[in-house]
Amino acid sequence: MIVGCACLIVFVYFEVHARSPIIPLGLFRSPDFTAANMLTLFLYAALGIFFFLFPLNLIEVQHYSATATGAAALPFILLMFLLSRWSGGLADRFGAKRPLIVGPIIAAAGFLLFMLPSVGGSYWTTFFPGFVVLGLGMAVSVAPLTTVVMGAVEQKHAGTASGINNAVARVAGLLAIAILGMVVVSAFSHYMNQRLMELSIPVDAVQEVQSKETSLAAVTVPVGIDPSTAAILRISIERAFVFGFRLIMIVCAALAAASSVFAWRMIAASTRR
Repeated sequence: MIVGCACLIVFVYFEVHARSPIIPLGLFRSPDFTAANMLTLFLYAALGIFFFLFPLNLIEVQHYSATATGAAALPFILLMFLLSRWSGGLADRFGAKRPLIVGPIIAAAGFLLFMLPSVGGSYWTTFFPGFVVLGLGMAVSVAPLTTVVMGAVEQKHAGTASGINNAVARVAGLLAIAILGMVVVSAFSHYMNQRLMELSIPVDAVQEVQSKETSLAAVTVPVGIDPSTAAILRISIERAFVFGFRLIMIVCAALAAASSVFAWRMIAASTRR
């Protein structure tokens, strides 16, 4: 991380002094452009960690197949596809600011809905509502966000602005996985250590579980434990992951809400196509 931060500082230094910089830093003098990229950073950080952890939840905890796990996200994808034209019309009619305030708030509500499921239950009553609300929130947000990014700079810089915004979205996901990944492992470890103290299992089995905590819900139950204790331990592992997953969903909702604040405070009300 130290080397990465140092490289970032050096990169900015060279970009400031280069005749033809890859990223013209002058673009960030536009409050709309800066706000759009901050919104992207926070909102796509939430999406990045969500789509990293969600398949683990479905496969390791809910025991979905890989195919069913992929199909579970279809409502999200379909809503963004089907509502894209309608979302673009929102920016034409109301300007980009209002959709970019409302859309992330809807997405935050979607993340909070993913806190409700525990272990088991029908997909339609557990994860489907969350995907519908999250998909609606993102559908409302994406087209107006593109409008702000492209409209905040001169036409000759439109391609560069789009590239910067896409890079910010990719970096957001990587940062979220790196930073919030540590958070979910810590939450998982905290829950598991509490449960291990309550269970009467051999010390070497406890140490084996603790040594594999970074595997999260994929932690295997040590051999040599009586079947009833092994079943309880397996349930504890699954619930420990759900505990960590719920904590991250709160963080995701907070990130989405924060992205809405950037739109509210910094984007001009008259920003339209």
